[in-house]
Amino acid sequence: MLAACFALQAQDSSPQPPAQNQGELKRDRSPKAAPTKESYPPPPEEDQSVAPTQYSFNPLQSQREVGVGNDYFKRGSYRAAAGRFREATKWNEKNAEAWLRLGEASEKTKDKDAAREAYTKYLDLASDAKNAAEIQRRVQKLK
Repeated sequence: MLAACFALQAQDSSPQPPAQNQGELKRDRSPKAAPTKESYPPPPEEDQSVAPTQYSFNPLQSQREVGVGNDYFKRGSYRAAAGRFREATKWNEKNAEAWLRLGEASEKTKDKDAAREAYTKYLDLASDAKNAAEIQRRVQKLK
C-alpha cells in the first residue's frame, strides 16, 4: 500500500507534457493603442469626506443651510454665508429665501454677477413678494 502511494506521488510530480497547441499559450504582442483616461470610469472615492456631494431634492437640508448661512451673515462672514446659501439652492432650487439671501451675501462680497443672477432667480420664484420692487431696483443697479 505504501508503495502505491509513492507511485502516485511520483506521477504527480513528473513533468507535464507540453500543450498540444503552443499558439494558444502565446500572448498577442502586437502594438495596441494605449487606453485613454476617458475610457475608464473614475474609481469610487474611498474617503467620503472628499467625495463630491450628490444633491437631490431635500427641503429640510436646504433650510438648515439657510439657517447656518444666516448665522454666518450676522457675524459678517459673507463669503461663508454665500457658500451656505449656494448649498441651500442646490438642495432645493425653488427655495426663494435662499436665492434672496445668496444675492445679499454676494452683493456684500462685491460679486455683482452672482448677486444679479441670484436676485433674478428670486424674482422668478417670488414675483409677487412684497419686496419684489426693491429687488428689481437692486438688479437694475447691479447692471
